[in-house]
Amino acid sequence: MSADQALGATLPLWSILPFAGTLLSIALMPLLAPHVWHRHYPKFSAAWAIVFAVPFLFAHKGEAWHEIVHIYVADYVPFIILLWGLFTVAGGIVLGGTLHGTPSLNTGMLLLGTVIASLAGTTGAAMLMVRPILRANAWRKHRAHIMVFFIFLVANIGGSLTPLGDPPLFLGFLHGVPFFWTLHLLPHMAVAAAVLLGLFYIIDRRHAHRETKGTPAIDGPREPLRVEGLQNVPLLLGILGAVLLSGLWHGPSVSILGVAIGVESLVRDALILALGGLSIVLTPRRLREANAFSWEPIREVAYLFAGIFMTIIPALLMLRAGEGGPMAWLVRAVHSPAQFFWVTGTLSSFLDNAPTYLTFFNTLLGRHYAGVPESQAVLRLVAEQKTYLEAIAVGAVFMGANTYIGNAPNLMVKSIAEEAGVGMPSFFGYVLRFTVPILLPLFLLIGVLFF
Repeated sequence: MSADQALGATLPLWSILPFAGTLLSIALMPLLAPHVWHRHYPKFSAAWAIVFAVPFLFAHKGEAWHEIVHIYVADYVPFIILLWGLFTVAGGIVLGGTLHGTPSLNTGMLLLGTVIASLAGTTGAAMLMVRPILRANAWRKHRAHIMVFFIFLVANIGGSLTPLGDPPLFLGFLHGVPFFWTLHLLPHMAVAAAVLLGLFYIIDRRHAHRETKGTPAIDGPREPLRVEGLQNVPLLLGILGAVLLSGLWHGPSVSILGVAIGVESLVRDALILALGGLSIVLTPRRLREANAFSWEPIREVAYLFAGIFMTIIPALLMLRAGEGGPMAWLVRAVHSPAQFFWVTGTLSSFLDNAPTYLTFFNTLLGRHYAGVPESQAVLRLVAEQKTYLEAIAVGAVFMGANTYIGNAPNLMVKSIAEEAGVGMPSFFGYVLRFTVPILLPLFLLIGVLFF
């Protein structure tokens, strides 16, 4: 048993209470005290992080310090750098001209974003498409449903066809899953996208008809569509290339505060920072103003996820401990593809979907190919037990849409939409009004059809 597995086996279940407190703060404070929350949310995030970190360090000392440093150096900092880079570069690309948010146009834009997500990643696609769709619907009174379906499709489900689409699939690629294997998920994505796009069109048509009485009008002359800020396109491709390079090139490691980090990761992060800096220098201010660009959305994500990454440590350690830890009952209970789909997806709705995917990926290897070298075991898993691998991949990617914190771009899209004046649902409002009546039946259908 590795050191982190041994530590996870000793942690009590109640050590995840600060994580629960963080989630409840994100869910309830904007409802109960919105002005207090928007002014002081960094303090709430820091307070829950301290509530966990102090006793954790006191009880486990060096081991605890290593886990805290590791999650920030190896996970949080690269995570924020990538989000910042994509946010900065995509924020300099302006889709101009007359975009009138009719149901047909909105559905087409969601479809386009869904396709782009597997090529540019869910974060890249979300940051590229969110402002055009907001501008197109600025005339609409009811816009929250548009942004929720945007989160469903562009920020999550669309990223399921390549390892570049979503972090869990990229992890699978790094562990030996062939790059184009994820195309096996096309039927799953096609069903999900077809159902959601069809349902969205019906809902959006009803809202548009009520607002316009069936005759939407465009004020002023029509302007032809145009794309400005094209200098950011090669910068965006450069970020995607840097991410892919870090997965294909394995250089020597260096120690940062006792944590071994591959040189390829440092090069990737440096390239992303440089490309983001170039975008700031090369993009005229008027283009960012046309996008209503501000730094607040990325600032909010950085502060809130700083607390989430700290308080999530015990949950991840318990999962890594597998059948030797406090969550052994859960790991032992998962056997069929349907169970792997639901358990991976449910945990990915609240925890980081990348380590959740990796946990059950390793569970599959141990169950089916114990003692076989990983390189061989993965190839056999792909060839002989592909339904199991599809189950954890689809669960991790699709069910990130279940909550605002299920995937990083969700919270960022919410923040950008609210800055644009959209009354987004609360954390629980999102789950009760959209996840439960729309996503859960869809996932039940996918489970029946495929798993």
